[in-house]
Amino acid sequence: MSDNIERQLKEMIVERLFLKIKAEDIENDKGLIDTYGIDSFSIMEIVVGLEELYGLTIKPGEFKLSNFKTVGSIADLVRAKRK
Repeated sequence: MSDNIERQLKEMIVERLFLKIKAEDIENDKGLIDTYGIDSFSIMEIVVGLEELYGLTIKPGEFKLSNFKTVGSIADLVRAKRK
């Protein structure tokens, strides 16, 4: 199941941010900002995508860069909020 969350996140990120790479080419542990050029505006778009895809509400205290640094860290946030 964990791979499924990461796969869904990668597809959502590529689609919402119009990245010119394939979802499967995004590595779970590579920094989204450093490796893929994602900026703070793009992170907000990812937050909207999480809310739509998983029905989650991201609280102000959860808007930490560490939660959005990699696909893996976003997946961990999703898992924690789904418990």
